[in-house]
Amino acid sequence: MNDELEDSPPRRSGDQLRAWVQEFRDQGHMVAGTIKVADQEDADGQDTGLVVVTLSNANASIYMQPKGYDEPLWEATLSARPDDLTLSPHDMASLAAELVVAGNLCSFLQFKSLDWDRQSGKRNE
Repeated sequence: MNDELEDSPPRRSGDQLRAWVQEFRDQGHMVAGTIKVADQEDADGQDTGLVVVTLSNANASIYMQPKGYDEPLWEATLSARPDDLTLSPHDMASLAAELVVAGNLCSFLQFKSLDWDRQSGKRNE
């Protein structure tokens, strides 16, 4: 691989993503389900990580990652469900709250990524 591009943005390692997820948790966000960073590699075998939120109020997960190489924006994918989901009003509100937290996490990761990209372009003097 080209040495100049080896450590260039936007590759974010699993360790970096774990640190950001922990920072999000440390801010006091209430997460009903679980958040983990799964191992993932890009086509060049570089560690890129994948953030996964497993919902507690639905049999589904949300996968979060940058939209692509050299893309500053993140995207979230809600996994497919095998059947319809019938919920009580309380359960629906609980699921909605989980989705808000997942959206906040994805926005937080996007902000951290943009800031990381900006900081990585600065030269140490």
